[in-house]
Amino acid sequence: MGVQLRDILEAKEVDLETLKGRIIAIDAFNWLYQFLSSIRQIDGTPLMDIKGRITSHLSGIFYRTANLLEAGIKPVYVFDGEKPKFKKYTIEKRKEIREEAKEKWEEALERGDVEEAKKMAQRSGELNEEMIEESKELIKAMGIPTIQAKSEGEAQCAIMCKNGDVNFSASQDFDSLLFGSPKMIRNLNITGKRKVGGREVKISPEIIDLEENLNRLGIKREQLIIIGILVGTDYNPGGIKGIGPKKALELVKRYRSLEDVMRHIDWEFEIDYKEIYEFFLNPDYNEYKDKLAFKQIDVEKIKKILCDEHDFSEERVNQVLERLKAPSQPSLTSWFR
Repeated sequence: MGVQLRDILEAKEVDLETLKGRIIAIDAFNWLYQFLSSIRQIDGTPLMDIKGRITSHLSGIFYRTANLLEAGIKPVYVFDGEKPKFKKYTIEKRKEIREEAKEKWEEALERGDVEEAKKMAQRSGELNEEMIEESKELIKAMGIPTIQAKSEGEAQCAIMCKNGDVNFSASQDFDSLLFGSPKMIRNLNITGKRKVGGREVKISPEIIDLEENLNRLGIKREQLIIIGILVGTDYNPGGIKGIGPKKALELVKRYRSLEDVMRHIDWEFEIDYKEIYEFFLNPDYNEYKDKLAFKQIDVEKIKKILCDEHDFSEERVNQVLERLKAPSQPSLTSWFR
């Protein structure tokens, strides 16, 4: 879900060519859930191998990562660590939503409503430990670093970007900015058209520069965190009733500090707002620099994971691997070490 700040932030649309040679830290869970939601059959059934094991996440990882490599982009996948205790409510609520969606999916299938079935199915996807581990295995076989976050993946991505060890953090959520990422990318590798609110819109990668936006808004990062808390984060879902991003911006510009803003707010959440504020302001992270090395792609390992273990088409997998090995593509030989 993440904090919703679209109404007050400005982004610059780019194409993949603009990002050539850049290192991008990717919130892996964010992407894996995207794949589980979108890579499905017409009735909502996820991709599966002959043993009935879901493979949508592997398909998404393989083909999207290949596209990035072909574009000369260096991805680094960052996986969530231990969730903060105060996220317990959100995790439980999301589980309830998935279970309810699964029931509605099955009901829609029974009555033959394929469109409704797929919509409900997209909300029912859930990652398990096996999916996470085999995703890591595939990513490593593609020569790509995987980083284990201490807590939230977005926080780890933000620290890596803030330290200058990656050029961007990538996620669909704006939390990365609250965690202090100087530059974040949304819609990475999502190009073309997509249905939003029942209509087709053009979707392109976009860069959001934290400092530029803070200067334009006339606030500091600390105040952006306050805005996020007022609007609603994963730790206080829904935020304060009647307060959206624009209203929250007015409040932080008028009262400036956390305590002054909160004197004018009815805080009804169990968690202390100071705890959320400090979590964004000073996020925990794991050391990672010794894990950032890119390696040569392991063709045989990839084929074993995808074709031998999960029944992917060897012909299609080979086509992608051949493109990656093409002399015109710098992805595999010029910057792996």
